[in-house]
Amino acid sequence: MGYTALYRKFRPISFNEMVGQEHITKTLKNQILADRIGHAYLFSGGRGTGKTTAAKIMARAINCLHPHEDGEPCNECEICKGILDGSLTDVVEMDAASNNSVEDVRAIRDEVNFLPTIAKYRVYIIDEVHMLSTGAFNALLKTLEEPPEHVKFILATTEPQKLPATILSRCQRFDFKRISVEDIIKRLNIICKEDKIQITDEALKMIAILAEGALRDGISILERCSQDANREITEDVIRELVGLPKLTYIRELVQCIIEKNAENAIKTMDIVINQGKDLDNFLWEVIKYVKDILVYKVTSHLELYTKEEMDFIKQLSEKTSKEELLRLIYELSELANNMKMSTQKNIIFQTGIISGCLKTEVRGRMAEVRRRRPELRGKMS
Repeated sequence: MGYTALYRKFRPISFNEMVGQEHITKTLKNQILADRIGHAYLFSGGRGTGKTTAAKIMARAINCLHPHEDGEPCNECEICKGILDGSLTDVVEMDAASNNSVEDVRAIRDEVNFLPTIAKYRVYIIDEVHMLSTGAFNALLKTLEEPPEHVKFILATTEPQKLPATILSRCQRFDFKRISVEDIIKRLNIICKEDKIQITDEALKMIAILAEGALRDGISILERCSQDANREITEDVIRELVGLPKLTYIRELVQCIIEKNAENAIKTMDIVINQGKDLDNFLWEVIKYVKDILVYKVTSHLELYTKEEMDFIKQLSEKTSKEELLRLIYELSELANNMKMSTQKNIIFQTGIISGCLKTEVRGRMAEVRRRRPELRGKMS
């Protein structure tokens, strides 16, 4: 057997195995138990949140020959196995990104009149449904509104706002939420234990944060980092493979900006640039670090940092104000946008950081002048 990607190998095969979507899985199981299954569903949400997985589980659950008492599929009967290995023709999975024409939908419209071969329902799972053309949506409308008794539609999309209102009104909509860092860590822990992957707790937290609510992205990052079976996955390993700079350079640059030290900021930027790091990712990390300092200054609490790093963040927070940190976040975010539109990222990045250092220094001096000479406040504001 060939190699199977981790996100496919550990794809949930029951509703209970799904992570972070209990509000949806509970409702779907109740509908199955009550035999009140809708004719069309719309699963919407960000990437990697379980939309297609839930659709496949749903297709098995409503067709299972020996369903469990809680509405779960048995995954052992002929139909469940046929859906799992893709050999059952009664469940059709279509990618609307590459099959978005009127002809593709007309083919479905012609097929729905035929009874399923061995399953109870013929199920059509249309992924990235927002990619269908206007003509394809129009061709789907009537079939979606009044399909035959033996046909069920499950539409999945990351951009529900692009769907026509006529399609939305014909579906039961379920919104999949971003998966929390804690839930991603729990799932990655299970995968690491079952696949015998050595990883530190700090590295797990970093992967969960980088996943940005998408479990599949987190599993993909874990897979990239686990190629060397003899090496334990640490934060430095992740930063090296993902292209993120070490935390040392991030904290040094933030310290330089807060302490108005443009000279040291240039030295730190030179090191990062010479290492060939992605400057867009580096700047994102800098913005996030400044945001964390602001959060600590407001709440006196932070997670996902070591005690040593927390002490350093506390020291930096005492050297600046909440207003100054907010200004930095806005200006660095504007710098990130400017870099995306420029062909000279290095120059824009370096001048933007130097400008941030100098503005901090200039504004600090102006505030001091206002304090000492109140009569100049109106003229200098």
